[in-house]
Amino acid sequence: MRARVVVTGLGVVSPIGIGISEFWKSALAGRSGISAIRGFDPFPIDGYRSKVAGQVLNFSPEQYIDSVQPDRVDRYAQFALVAAKEALTDSGLQMTRERPHRVGVFVGAGMGGMVMGEREITQLYNHQKPHRVHPNFIPVITLNSASGIVAMAYGAKGPNVTISTACSSSAHALGQGLHCIREGRADAVIVVGADASITPLVFAGFCSLRALSTKHNEQPERASRPFDLGRDGFVMGEGAGALILESLPHAKKRKARIYAEIAGYAATSEAYHMVIPREDGEEVATTMRLALADAGMTASQIDYINAHATSTSIGDAVEAKAIRQLFKSRADKIAINATKSLVGHTLGAAGSLGGIASVLALQTGQIHPTANYDEPDPACTLAGVSRTTQERKIKTALLNAFGFGSNNAAVVFKRFAA
Repeated sequence: MRARVVVTGLGVVSPIGIGISEFWKSALAGRSGISAIRGFDPFPIDGYRSKVAGQVLNFSPEQYIDSVQPDRVDRYAQFALVAAKEALTDSGLQMTRERPHRVGVFVGAGMGGMVMGEREITQLYNHQKPHRVHPNFIPVITLNSASGIVAMAYGAKGPNVTISTACSSSAHALGQGLHCIREGRADAVIVVGADASITPLVFAGFCSLRALSTKHNEQPERASRPFDLGRDGFVMGEGAGALILESLPHAKKRKARIYAEIAGYAATSEAYHMVIPREDGEEVATTMRLALADAGMTASQIDYINAHATSTSIGDAVEAKAIRQLFKSRADKIAINATKSLVGHTLGAAGSLGGIASVLALQTGQIHPTANYDEPDPACTLAGVSRTTQERKIKTALLNAFGFGSNNAAVVFKRFAA
């Protein structure tokens, strides 16, 4: 019989708050974390079509972590460290009492160390002095820098894995952490999703892709509007979410507080298009169905969905179609929300932040609102989406995360029962 896996700790760095308490209070209030971008020194923001993002404002890593040298740790890894520290503290997991090779680290990151990467390449081309490239350039920009730094900070010597599948990265990190514990390779894992890519080049790239919202530059808080008829693209965000996963026997042995159980996971590829999902929704529905099967559940048992819902025209409609395909008549009875409506699309961190919102919804019975759901799009109308906080006695939750490269992930959580 495979091991049951539970969530015992949470940590957040987000545009609506640093720390679980601030994040959840803001989420339930429906407070938007989308704000105007002032510019990218030396580029004025005027040259960009989109001028808004979900920014973590006034962030100083020194406030949260001792002995952090910012020039040695990229912004996304700083977010990861802060979120992981909170999650470990929240869980009560004391690494000095653990067997270090039985604690793993799984990080999901879409872009990696882009802040330093763009800065250094710009300086190299401007000044043509290759000998002046930062000596830590390579270890800082590698995608596994955050997982390595988190492991070193806490002495976690078990499996250390970075997953980069664009927007589904940290949902896959959750799933792979689940498998690692199920297979007996670890007693506990630190799962983190992190990205900080609101940079001149990455932002310009998404603008050129015409993927970002441009209609609400003067009213940033109105820009991210999943499932709404007036949506015109996603809003970039940044941040990190961390969850501590443990085998149930391990958590019970140390009398840990348990938030929820992580019960199922599925990963698929549509093998269709690098950016656009299949419009019939069949592959998305299949991914959700496989996750439920992994959890030993059926569609009739899901009470709540934390949707991928990026606020793009095609993506939201496809996800809604897939939900209707799988859940049929129950689709309108399921509570559904979109965390991205509040924080924007945090890329590699999206799955972990959605997972945290799912776990907190299971624990509290409160489902945060979907902001800017003013005029439901007939192509995506689902009765369970609400502009206000919903109070429901939910027992199960499904997290969706889909990424560029035809990549799909779904994770199932359920309320813990001994």
